[in-house]
Amino acid sequence: MTELLQLTVLIPLYNEDESLPELHDWIVRVVTEHQYTYEILFIDDGSTDDSWTVIERLAGINPNVRAIRFNRNYGKTAALQTGFQAARGQVVITMDADLQDSPDEIPELYRMIVEDNYDLVSGWKQKRYDPITKTLPTKLFNAVSRGISGVQLHDFNCGLKAYKQKVVKTIAPTLYGDMHRNLPIVANWNGYGRIGEKVVQHRARKYGTTKFGLERFVNGFLDVLVIGFVHRFSKRPMHFFGTFGTLSFLIGSILAIWLIVEKLINIAQGVKFRNATDNPLFYFGLVAIILGVQLFLAGFLGEMLVRQSLGKSGDYQIAERLGFADRVSIS
Repeated sequence: MTELLQLTVLIPLYNEDESLPELHDWIVRVVTEHQYTYEILFIDDGSTDDSWTVIERLAGINPNVRAIRFNRNYGKTAALQTGFQAARGQVVITMDADLQDSPDEIPELYRMIVEDNYDLVSGWKQKRYDPITKTLPTKLFNAVSRGISGVQLHDFNCGLKAYKQKVVKTIAPTLYGDMHRNLPIVANWNGYGRIGEKVVQHRARKYGTTKFGLERFVNGFLDVLVIGFVHRFSKRPMHFFGTFGTLSFLIGSILAIWLIVEKLINIAQGVKFRNATDNPLFYFGLVAIILGVQLFLAGFLGEMLVRQSLGKSGDYQIAERLGFADRVSIS
């Protein structure tokens, strides 16, 4: 039987070899002071520096360290998904490896999950030490996310979050792309609506350089739209495509009927009339009918495909594991 711990500290990372020893020691100091049974779970997302060597050294001195190394860089969502599947703690706390998240926040985040019974608690970096090229897109992204999802958080993308174990086990199979920015939305739409927020300390980066780029904001915005669509229509695509297809087909049919009636009236009155193809409405009607049929068929095909694809998760090539029993699958 898998050992159930009080706490999993899950750390996805990419090229953070300088910060890892300090982060490890800080986490150990905090959890030891509060006497938690714990594991530190590093997910190395295909680092090209000495991160894995450092993790091996930490695992050699601390049996509570476990780690997974990807064969190549897959992205933060893949790292979190794999970590969620492997986590054994009753409470799972995620934090970035760059020392901008403070492990001193762990006890209060843990308390809010266990005592206040939140499903998820998201950190809010109210005071940030990032350049405006990162903070401004983040504010815009958060505003859009609140408007689309209805989840009222100030900072969706904060890496410092706490979850009940059942939450991460539920949402892990549904994650793909760059959904790590929208985990509170995914949790809420999976029925875990007790979402709290805690102001957390944000520290200036001590080592290395940020991996943030403007394209991540654009991708994040698109992912919010995708999540909204998938949540509403993934199990009933006909409701989306069929609605617009029927509406388009109806408009086209009305235009076609109108042209036919107009022609019959002109014939009855002996009025000279032009060919239907000379009327622009003929082409609008034709396009609307064709588009309506195509949308309806898309919805029909979607209904068939969704029954074969629900519940499947990504398959990431893992190069090495530390602290895992042989033949234990986590994917």
